[in-house]
This record gives sequence, structure tokens and C-alpha cells, in this order.
Amino acid sequence: MSNKSIIIIGAGVAGLAAGCYAQMNGFDSQIFETHDIPGGLCTAWDRKGYIFDGCIHYLFGSGDGQPFNQVWQELGAVQGRPFINHAEFMRISDGVGPDARTFIAYADPDRLEAHMKELSPADSKLITGFCDGIRQFTQFDMAMLQAKPRSQLSAEEWGQFGLKVMPFALPLAKWGRMSAQEFGDKFQDPLLRRALPNMFGWADIPVMVGMSLLAFMYTHNAGFPVGGSLAFARAIEQRYLSLGGQIHYKAQVEKILVENDRAIGVRLYNDDIHHADYVISAADGRGAIFDMLGGKYVNREIKRTYDGRYRIHSQVQVSLGVNRDLTGTPHSVTYLLDKPLLIAGEERDALWVKHYNFDPSLAPAGKSCIIVMVESNYAYWQRIYGRRLYDTEQLQVADIIIDFLETIYPGIRADVEVKDVATPLSYERYTGNWLGSTCGWLMTTKTMMTMIQGMDKTLPGLGNLYLCGQWVEPGGSVPVVAMSGRNAVQLICAQEGRPFTTQEPRSF
Repeated sequence: MSNKSIIIIGAGVAGLAAGCYAQMNGFDSQIFETHDIPGGLCTAWDRKGYIFDGCIHYLFGSGDGQPFNQVWQELGAVQGRPFINHAEFMRISDGVGPDARTFIAYADPDRLEAHMKELSPADSKLITGFCDGIRQFTQFDMAMLQAKPRSQLSAEEWGQFGLKVMPFALPLAKWGRMSAQEFGDKFQDPLLRRALPNMFGWADIPVMVGMSLLAFMYTHNAGFPVGGSLAFARAIEQRYLSLGGQIHYKAQVEKILVENDRAIGVRLYNDDIHHADYVISAADGRGAIFDMLGGKYVNREIKRTYDGRYRIHSQVQVSLGVNRDLTGTPHSVTYLLDKPLLIAGEERDALWVKHYNFDPSLAPAGKSCIIVMVESNYAYWQRIYGRRLYDTEQLQVADIIIDFLETIYPGIRADVEVKDVATPLSYERYTGNWLGSTCGWLMTTKTMMTMIQGMDKTLPGLGNLYLCGQWVEPGGSVPVVAMSGRNAVQLICAQEGRPFTTQEPRSF
């Protein structure tokens, strides 16, 4: 008797993970991917020997035996891979030069507390509460929130889940509902007041998310994988292929085929048709629901979600290859600007600058990669796409960034050997993600409970189709979408009435 078959749309981390677990559980799977490389948003690109990383800044699960590590062991992503653990997350400075005040976000909560109190003794009570929260979250297993689909939890498992969460109920309630902006507004010190909302990506992110990041960095469970994002994704690709899976690159799915309200396969844009017992979409959520399925299987909740209920994040990434060794300088600094910079039609009062000299594999010897990421409006770029103005604006944005970098690294303009600018349209073109979103729905205080409760992984009225990836996991992130692919196969195993099993690669 032949194995049941699964078609997976998309070879990002979620799709690759789904493929690996499908193979581990005795299904015959194949992945169809639009691009010619794996990884989706977990990617990097080579420009004249400079590797510009577009995804991972830190990886939850990098520490042996810690939350999320088991899934990376099963996916063959961490075996033999060195990780770089930073003592500090980033610096935030209120200017450039010797007179600037700088806040250093140390991973060690004791060191962080002492530093913050030195900056602002008047805010000691707030600082103690913040650092105590980080200490508490060093014991919190975030992976349990994604370990198993909520629909499969028995009453006993719900009880066990509750017992595990109970010790963290108060900090989750307090810090999960408070945004970084709200917390920053409580500080008297002007630097800390501005720094906290700029620390973890966006102002309305829950403080709990930032605490968890610092906690995982402190326990060495949020390291940077040497080689960067694409090398990390390729390791999972190789794991999938070694399990007997098939990947079809440059194979874009046009339609998900349905018969009697059950998904039965896919049709590609070249009109090739492929059938399977199940379909897992790890592709763009809007594209799958409204384009590949024609919007036939939606309800009010889904419509509200894609009509703007949750916020998304699109950005411009300016990547520079420079003939200068930046080793020994802070690798990640956010500069708070007294005079805003006009970038892509919007004023920016803060700029995050990062270099990658901590991983020498990403640039030629003695040289450096500098990356600046700025949130940017998709519509701004869409209006000028296809005209010379689009290319001109990309170069203008790069020049604005370089002019600013001159104030930090005098003479750097002459050292720039490579300029690369990725806009929201670049992300959309290469990954298919709606409006160039880099993490699906943003993790905010409004989506915090949605993450804990979980979003539906099926569509109303449609059988044998499962969704995984960043569009059903608010906040996205590489480990969460890997768990999402794992969960999709768990759901299929439950439908088939078979146990879900996992295995690690054999070592020789």
C-alpha cells in the first residue's frame, strides 16, 4: 500500500519544516517553490563577495537542551554549527560624538540593572521591575506555546499547560499587555524614555517579547548562526532531501485544486497539475486564501484579518560592503536623532545601524558588511515601481544612509564598494509576501493573546488543506514558523489516526 502524499507550497522555513516532519511520519511529500533557492524570508544574498543577511539577528533555540532547540535538532539545523552569543543586544545613543549618552542593552540582567541605575537613579524602581522580569523569563519555556496545535490538546494536556504557565501568570499579564512605548513613557530619564520604545523593533511590541529575548540571550539560547540565514536554511533543505523529500524550484503555484470541498493538489503557472492527499500552504497567506483558492473559503474573521485588523511590517534594507574593518566597534547601535531624516517620504527620528564583523564568513578579510533597516510604506514604492524614479529613489535612500554613516565612521563613503537596496517590493517579488511583509502580522499588545490562543490552521468548509507559517503565527520569527510547519503535520497525523513521530539525523 502506497504512502499518503502531501504537497507543500513554499520552501521557506515553515515549508521545509513541514516537509521534514511529513517525511519522518511516512508521507510522500514534495515542495513547490517560486524562487530558485530555499529559505523564503530566511535568506541572504552575495554581492561581490559580501554576504548581506536579510533575516536572523538571533535564533531562539541555539542552546543545547533549551526551548526550541529540540526542533532544530530534528531539522538538522544546528548540528556542527557554531553560534555567536553577544554580551549585549544593542546600544542606543542620543547622538554621535563624545557628548552623546549611550544606553547599553546588556544580556546579563545584573549588569543591565546596574548600568540603567547608573544612567538614571531616579528610575530605580522601574529598572528593578524590568530586570526582575528578564530573570523570570530565563525560566519560561516559550516553545510550549507552539509545541502542539491547540485543537489537539486534551483536557489533561490543557491542565498540564496551565500548571506550567501558572508561575508566569502575573508577569505574562503585566508585561504581555504593556507596550514598549507605554513602558518607556514611565521613565524620567530622557534617554531611557526614548530608548525603550526603540529597543525591540517597534513601539507597540509587548515588553514581554523584549524581556524574553534578553533572557534567551543571557542563557545563550539566542545566538547568531555562523554563515548567516541562507546557510541555515540550506541545512534544513539538506535535511529534507536526505529524508527523501522532493523540491521543485522555479515552480510557482497558481491554484490549489479542490474537489468536493477537499484540496486535492495544485496547478502551476505552466499548467502542470500535481495531485496529493493533502496540501499544506506555507506560502503567503493572502495569496493562498484569496488567489490560489479564489476567496471561496473564508469567514468574517478571515476577512477582518486581511482587511487591516492587524498591522504588518514592511521595510527598506540598505546593505553596504565597505573596505574597512569594523571589528572592535559596537555591532548594533540605534541612534536617536534630534533632527529627523527624510527617508522614502517619511521622517525618521531613529536609525538602527548594524555590522556583521562578528562573523568573518560574511565579508572578505579586512572588510565589513553594514546593514540599516528602516520601516517603509509599501504604497510609496509601489507608486513609482517600473519607472526610472524607482531606481533613483533607491540610490537616494542609500546616499542618505551613507551621509549619516559619515558622522559615525568618518571617511566611510570612500570605502563603500557595494550598495544594495531592498524595498518592500523586493521582498514581495522574491518571497511573494503580501505588501512585502517581513514577519506576517506584527507582534503587538493587540495580537499577544492571539499568539497564545493560536490562529486557525484550516479554512472553513475546506478539508485536507492546512496553513502554516508567519500568516497564522502572529509575530512570525524563525523558530515559531518552524514549529508551525511541525504542527501542520501533527494535525494531518491526527486526521489519519496515526501517532506523530520525530527523529534526529543519524550521526556517523
